[in-house]
Amino acid sequence: MKSIRNYFLIIMVTSINFISSAQPKPANAFGLVYRDAITENVPGKVNIHPVTYKLNDIDIAANIYTPANYDPMKKYPTVVVAHPNGGVKEQVAGLYAQHLAESGYIVIAADASYQGASGGIPRNVDKPANRIEDIRGMADFITQYAGVDASHLGLLGICGGGGYALKAAQTDKRFKVVATLSMFNSGVVRRNGFMDSGLATIQQRLKQASEARALEAAGGEVRYAADTKMTDEEIAKLPFDLYREGYLYYGKTHAHPNSTFRYTMSSLLDLMAFDASTNMDLINQPLLMMAGSKADTYYMTDSAFNLATGTKEKEIFLIPGATHIQTYYVPEYVAQAMNKLNEFFGKYL
Repeated sequence: MKSIRNYFLIIMVTSINFISSAQPKPANAFGLVYRDAITENVPGKVNIHPVTYKLNDIDIAANIYTPANYDPMKKYPTVVVAHPNGGVKEQVAGLYAQHLAESGYIVIAADASYQGASGGIPRNVDKPANRIEDIRGMADFITQYAGVDASHLGLLGICGGGGYALKAAQTDKRFKVVATLSMFNSGVVRRNGFMDSGLATIQQRLKQASEARALEAAGGEVRYAADTKMTDEEIAKLPFDLYREGYLYYGKTHAHPNSTFRYTMSSLLDLMAFDASTNMDLINQPLLMMAGSKADTYYMTDSAFNLATGTKEKEIFLIPGATHIQTYYVPEYVAQAMNKLNEFFGKYL
């Protein structure tokens, strides 16, 4: 009975499809759903520049944030921001991008390939190699942008984007510094379940993923994991803060029509063999890993941080009282994270 319950958690909870197809489009002109988001570009203030570019023949949709009084003839330190699993650039990634631009950085936040407003078929493919390449692609594009100082390029990854940021920084030394917020090790959780709650069903889920891949190859339907709606009562009974609070963030308070945690079942063939914390010794750049002191995901940050033996400049920063999802939007926790980011990037970037 326990294995059945844990199987339910892996497939239906690890990445719940929080967004209803009837979700209306955000009223913000840029589609932004975070607090105090920019509603129009005003001369002399932080501005947003929506752009599209090609990455491996896929159209990537991104927002570039430029600082107040931006002068394309000058040079600015620049930050690439990677969004959470199932998230889009208009949510928490955009919030931190805007704050970084307010601090004087040029910032890019893009939707992952096959996700959000970016192209790619079938929709919602979620493979680690793609997400890592997305980060490299953001670096490719932004380092050619007017005003960017390519020698001062930083990387911030949030949640699942944090795990992929660690992998990108291991080999891509264009990134002079790397920071994570509420890092989520997607592969380990997809394989073992959150807090190892799905160990008993690993082979069963791999079989499902293999069958889904075979069906796609034969021209059949695309099968999806986490394509399930849950009632408020069911959500309230979920055993982890991450999922209960995540439902409210992605499904209600910060919902966006392009955001969904649904992903192709065949993606599990790649996800379940992935671990963001392997080869952490390759990171020789300054490393900052931030997490809420009450985050039930903290064990992932702790594990990766302890394996980062290749850098002497590394720090864990705990945000007192914050859970994983609360670091996405609660003003006092966001302010603490931004103060630390400004200190860290200011010192090393």
